[in-house]
Amino acid sequence: MNRLLSLHVAILLSALLALGCGFVLSTAGHAQLAAYAWVAGSVPALVWLILDLARTLMRGSAGIDILALISIGGAIALHESLTGNVIAVMLASGQLLESYAQFRAGREMTMLLARAPRHAMRLQQGELVRIDLDQVAPGDRLLVRSGDTVPVDGLLTSVDATLDESALSGESAVVERHVGDRLRSGAINAASAFEMTATASAADSTFAGIVRLVEQARSSRAPASRLADRYALGFVPLALGLAGLAWLVSGNPLRALAVVVVATPCPLILAVPVAIVSGMSRAAQRGILVKGAAALEMLARASILFFDKTGTLTSGNARLVKIVAAPGIDRNEVLRLAASVDQVSAHVTAAAIVSVAHARRLALELPTDGIETPGAGVEAHIGEHAFRVGTAQYVATGHALDAWAQRLLDEVGSEGGSAVLVSRDGALIGALHLADQIRIETPHAVRLLRQAGISHMIMLTGDRPDVAETIGMAVGVDEICAGLDPQEKLLHIAQAKSSGISIMVGDGVNDAPALAAADVGVAMGAHGAAASSEAADVVLLVDRLDRLAEAIQFARATRDIAVQSVLVGMGLSVIAMLAAAIGWLAPLPGATLQELIDVAAILNALRALRIAPLHASLVRLNPVESRRLLAEHAALVPLLDMLDHLADQLPALPHDQALEELAALHSALQQQLLAHERADDNHLYPKMTPLLGGNDPLAAMSRTHREIFALAHRLERITASLHPDRVTLDDLHEIQRLLYALGAIVRLHFAQEDELFFTLAD
Repeated sequence: MNRLLSLHVAILLSALLALGCGFVLSTAGHAQLAAYAWVAGSVPALVWLILDLARTLMRGSAGIDILALISIGGAIALHESLTGNVIAVMLASGQLLESYAQFRAGREMTMLLARAPRHAMRLQQGELVRIDLDQVAPGDRLLVRSGDTVPVDGLLTSVDATLDESALSGESAVVERHVGDRLRSGAINAASAFEMTATASAADSTFAGIVRLVEQARSSRAPASRLADRYALGFVPLALGLAGLAWLVSGNPLRALAVVVVATPCPLILAVPVAIVSGMSRAAQRGILVKGAAALEMLARASILFFDKTGTLTSGNARLVKIVAAPGIDRNEVLRLAASVDQVSAHVTAAAIVSVAHARRLALELPTDGIETPGAGVEAHIGEHAFRVGTAQYVATGHALDAWAQRLLDEVGSEGGSAVLVSRDGALIGALHLADQIRIETPHAVRLLRQAGISHMIMLTGDRPDVAETIGMAVGVDEICAGLDPQEKLLHIAQAKSSGISIMVGDGVNDAPALAAADVGVAMGAHGAAASSEAADVVLLVDRLDRLAEAIQFARATRDIAVQSVLVGMGLSVIAMLAAAIGWLAPLPGATLQELIDVAAILNALRALRIAPLHASLVRLNPVESRRLLAEHAALVPLLDMLDHLADQLPALPHDQALEELAALHSALQQQLLAHERADDNHLYPKMTPLLGGNDPLAAMSRTHREIFALAHRLERITASLHPDRVTLDDLHEIQRLLYALGAIVRLHFAQEDELFFTLAD
C-alpha cells in the first residue's frame, strides 16, 4: 500500500474514531467533551486540506477543495462540531476511494516492475554461472530455467520453448517459440528449461525499455483534474454566491454553512480523478501506457490520425516475396544456402532469411570463415565452396548481371523492398526479393479506428510515392504524403491543428519530433526507438496497431463516465444547495445527503475499471487454434511460390519439361492446397459458424473455395489433354493465365482468412 493511501486511511480512521467517541460521550451526558472529540476528528482532514490547497496554489491554480475547507472551518467556527466531523468522514472516505483508484492504476505498473529480472544463468566453460543482469553481453549463452524470466533479448538455440508473454502483450495465453526464433526479455518460461544466445545487453532489451517507460509514466503523470477544473470555474462561485445570498437574506450564517456543506466536496473533487486513473489502469492491463490524464483526455477528443508507414502500418520486418534461381538451380536450394551463410550475421535481413528457411524446414549447414561487411553482405565457406550473400554491388563486383537478376532488380526498384543476391564461387546462383509487409492487423485496425471516431487518416512517409501509394491504398488511409523528411512531417501536423485534435503514430528515431509536435504522440512497441517512446504521450507496449483503437475507446469511455458522474452529481448538489438556501436542509442532514451523492458519483466513476476491451466479436477463437491456422497457411507459401515461378518460366521451358513440371505441380496442389481447402470447408468452417452467428456467415469464403477448386480442375484438364509434340503457344498462355489466376485468388483468400483468424483470436 502506498503512502498516500495509508495517509487517507489514517485520516478516515481518526475521523470515524472521533465520531464514535463523540456519540458515546454525548449519550453519557458529556456534551462539551463530545464537541471536543468531534473537533479533534475534523482537524486531521482540515490540516490535509490546508496543505493540499497550498500545493495547488503554488502550482498557479485554485482547487475546488476550498469549499471543503470552508465547510469544515465554518462548522467548527459556528460550533457545529458534529457537522464538521461528518464532513471530515465524508471527505476522507472520498479521498480514500480516489487513492485506492490511483493505487489500482499503478498496481499493474508495479507488478510489471516487480517482474523485472535481476540475474541470468550463463553457460561458460561447461559450467552454469549465476551473474548479475548487467553483466550479460551479446553472444553469451544463457539457460532459462522453468519459471524464470527471459533476462535479455536473444535467439532460441536449444529446444522449442513455451512462454508466457502476458507482461509484454497483455494477453494471458502462452505462445510457442521454435529454434531460431527471437525471444523478448520479460517473457516467462512456462515449460522446461531452454538455451538462448543473447543478442542485446540488459539495458538495450525489450523489458528494460518497458520498465523505463513505466517509471517515466509514474513520475510524469499530470494532475487528473483538468476536466474537473473547467466545471469548477463556474461551480465554486455559484456555491459561494448562493451561500452568501442565503446568509444575507436570512441573516443566519447556518444557512450559508448548509449551502457550502451540500456543495462540498462535490463529485468534481473525486469523481473525475477516480474515473481518469481507473481508465488509465484499464488501459495498462491491455498493454497501453498512457503517460497522464491530459493525454487520456486529448486522446478522447482526437479526430485526425497521422501514421508513419514503416513499423506502424507495416511490420518493419523483411518478408520473402520471391526467390529467383539461375537456370538449373532449385529455388529452395538458393534459400537454404543463403540462410546457411546468413547464420553468421545479426542483420535484420539476414535474420528474416534464416527465419524463412527454418519455417520451411530446410536443413541448414554451418558456415566457416564467415566475414560480414556492414551494409553490404556476408561471405563464408560451406564445404569447399565460397559463397557471398548481399547487395548486387557486393555479390556481383566486377561482373555484369545476368538477365534474370537484372529483371529482379528492376522489379524491386518499381515495387519497393530489397534484393539479396547469392553467388557460389563467384557465379550468381539466385536472388531473393524481400519487402516490408503490411501488418496482419492493419486493415482491421483502420476500420476499428474509424468506428472509434477518427474521421481522417493520413500516412506520412519518406518512401517513394509509388511504394507509399501501394501501401496506403491497401490499408485504406484517406491521404498519402510520400517523400517527406522529418521537417516536412512536422509541417503537415502543424497544418492539421486548425482542423481538430491530432494523433501521430510512429516507432523510429525520425518520428520523435512528429510525436512531440502532435496533440497526442503514440509510440508503437516498447522495442521501438527510445527517442520515440520518450517523446510520445501514449506507448503501445504491445506491438499492434489495433491497440490504438482500444486506447481511443478507453479514453472516450473514461471521459464519458467522468462527465456523467460530474453532471449527475452536480445536478443533485445544486438541488440540495437550493433546498439548504431556502432553509429546508440543515448543515448536518446536508452533510449526510452530500455523502450519499459523492459515494454514488464515485461508484459510477469506478465503472471505468470495467471498460470492456474492443473486440470485433462477442466470442473468441482459441489463440492456440488461431496460431495453428496461420501456421498452416505459412506452410503452403512454398507451394504458391512454386506456382508463381512455373507461371513466369512456362513459355520458355521445353514442352516436355513444362508438362512434367505441371504434373508435379498438380500433384502438389491436390495433396496440399486442395486438401487444406476441403478440410476448411468440411471441418473448420462448421466450427467457426457458431462464433460468427447467422445461418451461413462464411458463405463468401466457401464460394472462394469453389473458385479455387474450379481453377485447379480446369488446369488439370487442359494439362492432361496436351502432348509434348502438340503444345501450342496459345496452350501455354492459357495455362499461364490459369496459374496466375489461381495464385492470386489463393493469396487473397489466405489474407482474408488470416485476418479473420487474427481478429477472432483477440
